[in-house]
Amino acid sequence: MEMISKQDLELFRIRIISDIGQLLEVSRSSSKNEFDWLRSKAIRKMMDISPATLQNLRITGKIRFKKIRGSYYYNKTDLQKLFEDEN
Repeated sequence: MEMISKQDLELFRIRIISDIGQLLEVSRSSSKNEFDWLRSKAIRKMMDISPATLQNLRITGKIRFKKIRGSYYYNKTDLQKLFEDEN
C-alpha cells in the first residue's frame, strides 16, 4: 500500500483541472460552426446596430433567426457575412 500526501492530491487536482480545460477548449472550437447563435443584445453590441436595423434584417429575411420563449437568437456567422458583403 502506498501513502498519498496532500501534495500528491494537489498535483492530481491541478492535472484534472488542466485536462478539463483542454477538453472544453476542443469542445468550444468544434462547436463554433454554423450553430453559433447569439441573442439580440449581443448581436447589436457586436455589430454596432440599432434594434430597428436588426428587426429589419429579420423581417426582410436577410438573416436566420430563432425565437425561443420570446427571445430572438441570430446566427453570428450569417450576420458577419452580411456585413462583410456590404463593405
